[in-house]
Amino acid sequence: MAKPSPGSDAIPPDIAGLSFEQALAELETIVQKLEGGGASLEASIDLYGRGSLLRRHCEAKLKAAQEKVEKIVVGEGGAVAAEPASFD
Repeated sequence: MAKPSPGSDAIPPDIAGLSFEQALAELETIVQKLEGGGASLEASIDLYGRGSLLRRHCEAKLKAAQEKVEKIVVGEGGAVAAEPASFD
């Protein structure tokens, strides 16, 4: 598993290439492993780091989707109007 350099905010290519669903599924698997407590301390730290990157990737995907929805809001008569979308 390739690790980003310390202090780097870059998402590694193997994570950046994942769809939202793929990243979420992997994140769920990591959470289950960490909650199970069977991993060594070092493995747990690595899993936590990857999980953090997966979470950031998922958040970025959701933000991009929200921005698309905000741009495409169809009004009456088929007119397209920009409105903010709320995902709260």
